Amino acid sequence: MNERHHRILAIGECMVEMAPRGDGAYTRNFAGDTFNTAWYLRRLLPETWSVDYCSAVGEDRISDHMITFMQEAGIGTDSVRRISGRTVGLYMIELDNGERSFSYWRGQSAAKLLARDREVLSAALAETEVALFSGITLAILSEEDRRNLLDTLAEARRRGTVVAFDPNMRLRLWPDVAVMCAAVTEAAAVADIVLPSFDEDGQYYGETSPLETIARYRNAGASTIVVKNGVGRIHAEGRDEGVVTFDPRPAAEVVDTTAAGDSFNAGFLAARLAGASLGDAIGRGSQVAAQVIGKRGALVEIDL
Repeated sequence: MNERHHRILAIGECMVEMAPRGDGAYTRNFAGDTFNTAWYLRRLLPETWSVDYCSAVGEDRISDHMITFMQEAGIGTDSVRRISGRTVGLYMIELDNGERSFSYWRGQSAAKLLARDREVLSAALAETEVALFSGITLAILSEEDRRNLLDTLAEARRRGTVVAFDPNMRLRLWPDVAVMCAAVTEAAAVADIVLPSFDEDGQYYGETSPLETIARYRNAGASTIVVKNGVGRIHAEGRDEGVVTFDPRPAAEVVDTTAAGDSFNAGFLAARLAGASLGDAIGRGSQVAAQVIGKRGALVEIDL
């Protein structure tokens, strides 16, 4: 008997990544928050799951390379639009004792138009069991396109799609804190699973405890909230499981924290989709993230 096929769709922007090599030179890769999660999900999920990406790229050579990279990674690209006259964004990583900072160039990024056409979005979300997007996905869109995306996700959720959202709050991408927080709150209202980071939410919403963060997202309508907290205690709540805490084991070595949260999301979601409890799924996410931060770059090989 054939096993049932499942589909997860990540929505957002993949960029050219210039990562420091350690000798003063840089290595070119491709990465971006929701794409990073998709890349790790492809490695963690069984073949009965397809992992697809929804975005937009240009028609130039570097866009060709990006599409090829996605396909060779086993990620479906049928929902990646080609837009004439546009290209892909680029970012450069700088490291200081393992902590990263970024410089970005995305003025002509085609991904900024990924939600321009609601019919295309609806088609991308058709027969999708899990959809993932982020605060960065929202931030690069115009206000009208942001509304297109949220409305289309809400429609998909009503049809039974589980929607996962990582607020990933990057103030430099927004006009101000108020606009950013309002957009994140709107996004949480269409999500079943929210995966915030307390260092961001606590700062921008003025919360003093992860439990306050959980309560706010619960009131917005999410049924599962996992508040990442760096190396600190993780707090989470599931509708049928109550509040769960987890103390992550420190990583053996911190080389590059790029994609720590993205890889955690992948480990967590993969475990939950396999039927793991909330606590066990958090442990799996932490295990994956600990491996990732021990190497350079966003996308690294991990022990499954």
